[in-house]
This record gives sequence, C-alpha cells and structure tokens, in this order.
Amino acid sequence: YNRIEKAGLRIIAAKMVHLTEEQASGFYAEHEGKEFFQPLKEFMTSGPIMVQVLEGENAIARYRELMGKTNPEEAAAGTLRADYALSMRHNSVHGSDSPESAARE
Repeated sequence: YNRIEKAGLRIIAAKMVHLTEEQASGFYAEHEGKEFFQPLKEFMTSGPIMVQVLEGENAIARYRELMGKTNPEEAAAGTLRADYALSMRHNSVHGSDSPESAARE
C-alpha cells in the first residue's frame, strides 16, 4: 500500500475475492481467442486475489507506471512487476487500461 500512496494514489476500496471462471472471462474479455486466455483464466481463478479501487489525478496512468511493463524482464527497477512478478503470465498485478475497462472490471 505504501508504494501506491507514494505514487499519489488513494485506495478507496479493497477486498479479497475468488474469481469464478465467468468473472475471469469478463475481466479479461479483450484477450478472448488468444493462446494465453485459458491459462490466464486458470491462474486467476486458482486462489483469492486482492481487488482495489484507486483514486487520484491520472490514476490509471500513474498505477500503470507503478506496475511496470507486462514482461517483468522488461519492467523498470522498482516497479511492482520487476520486484514481484514470476513471469509474463504470473506478473503479480493487473491495472485497468481505461476508465471503460475499470468500470467493466
């Protein structure tokens, strides 16, 4: 939480959830049909996840910068993915890429 707050964002809601297959399909709908879609859904439904709602100026862009590149090997030092991701598929965090995605997710 400290990194998020240091990035100028506020966590206004947080909860642990265990996604169903249907929820995971909706969450990653833009990836349907891609080869990694099914393995991604399996991973995302394999255990509980922490869901957060963030607030702040340019929140989406700021959080995406804090996350780092999807491929942890390309993520800048000090980003969440550089520090915590195991692989591209198990990259430790997800952040909405638009207000529309955030509303859907």
